[in-house]
Amino acid sequence: MKSEPDAYSIDNLKRDVVTLWDGIRNYQARNFMRKMAVGDKVFFYHSNCKPPGIVGFMEVIDLNIVDPTQFQTESNYYDPKSTPEKPRWDCVKVKYLFKTDKFLSLPELKTLFNEEELLLVKKGNRLSIIPIKIEIAKLILEKIKRS
Repeated sequence: MKSEPDAYSIDNLKRDVVTLWDGIRNYQARNFMRKMAVGDKVFFYHSNCKPPGIVGFMEVIDLNIVDPTQFQTESNYYDPKSTPEKPRWDCVKVKYLFKTDKFLSLPELKTLFNEEELLLVKKGNRLSIIPIKIEIAKLILEKIKRS
């Protein structure tokens, strides 16, 4: 799951411990989120920074929450086509697990994996939520694991 560090960073999550992962406004990313299960582990990825990369690890603790930002007219994520009766967007709740000791940058990920192994490294990929095969996730986890 990606977030721009100036919008919401791993340090924000460490401070808050739990947060809603809201503001997803891409149908494919939303649909990936809808396939999550309570207990799923998730990499926290800082995007739109130099360099982007994996900075932490979190866990999904609640599912199918109506995203409140779609109804807030002052929000960047306001959706005038969405109504409380027919919401278009939902979110999950995540819990902080740890901040990585070893930052794993996008350039490093590109040397480790091809786009068939890890969609994140595909040129032009901009999705904020991307599934990762379990065997690839285990390899990444070994690279970032705390000592």
